[in-house]
Amino acid sequence: MTTFRPKYITFDCHGTLINFQMAEAAVDLYGDRLSKDGMAQFIRNFAAYRLDEILGDWKPYAEVVHNAIERTCRKNNVAFRPEDADMVYRRVPTWGPHADVPAGLAKVAKEIPLVILSNAMDAQIMSNVETLGAPFHAVYTAEQAQAYKPRFKAFEYMFDMLGCGPEDIVHCSSSFRYDLMSAHDLGIRNKVWVNRGHEPANPYYGYVEIADISGLPGVFGL
Repeated sequence: MTTFRPKYITFDCHGTLINFQMAEAAVDLYGDRLSKDGMAQFIRNFAAYRLDEILGDWKPYAEVVHNAIERTCRKNNVAFRPEDADMVYRRVPTWGPHADVPAGLAKVAKEIPLVILSNAMDAQIMSNVETLGAPFHAVYTAEQAQAYKPRFKAFEYMFDMLGCGPEDIVHCSSSFRYDLMSAHDLGIRNKVWVNRGHEPANPYYGYVEIADISGLPGVFGL
């Protein structure tokens, strides 16, 4: 990929660039009510229900979080409190970047425009983006697209707004299920997987693997 200079590098934000802390929020809320194994199962269920909640028609992210926590509590026989879901939702804009992100992004941004496509609300995302330490050409949200990734509609909205196609970009994410599988199916040939340990490798989908964003400049020979 070092010979390919895309029009844009597009990024997932939460998890890939921002230190996504849903599991930590769940521990803060329910860690004193569950065993270690029970808490681990709760976290797995919470992640699965968040994904399930975004696969249909768009709805505000506060509803996604509320429904996912409520369903997870029901599955794990834990009392659900609406204020718990509100607390988790309010935490999202306070999250900052992984330590490796600002320097790596800043180096790449000098050469190639950066774009974010995030499963976030407009009111949330810019507080996160401001911590990333690099300029972004554009920041698009699920709220704007009226669809969450992994739905194609979210990516297609980004293409329409940028006036480009799958062949013009490199998409960078730490998640296959939310980003890289859809990117593959949409014809985005150039992909970067940031291996943050969220999911196992899956070479079928075709990507360059990096351990963190400090490795991104090297992908482009920078």
